[in-house]
Amino acid sequence: MATYKKHCIYCGELIPGDAHSCPLCAHEDPFHIRCPKCRNPVETGWKVCSSCGLRLTALCAACGKETPTARTCAHCGAPVLVQCPNRKCGETQILMLDGNCVACGKPLLNRRK
Repeated sequence: MATYKKHCIYCGELIPGDAHSCPLCAHEDPFHIRCPKCRNPVETGWKVCSSCGLRLTALCAACGKETPTARTCAHCGAPVLVQCPNRKCGETQILMLDGNCVACGKPLLNRRK
């Protein structure tokens, strides 16, 4: 079934309306910013998810400013990702939110990769 094309929120290009990632800039969720825990759509500037209450900001270890949770700090561009030390979690890259792993809930060490 054909779908209308929509603009990707990251690159602004028109892409298929049913895309789960942008084929041009490779960002996931090209039409909505989503909570990393429950995948509920969230809006820019929100401090917590309206669905699950997860904190959507973190302190950047490099510059110390509060930044929206993403791959890099909105202020200085430093990586905001940390690696979960829990072996059962698979050592996957996850976002630093409230000091706990989004996937398994275990405390994260304060180390950057």
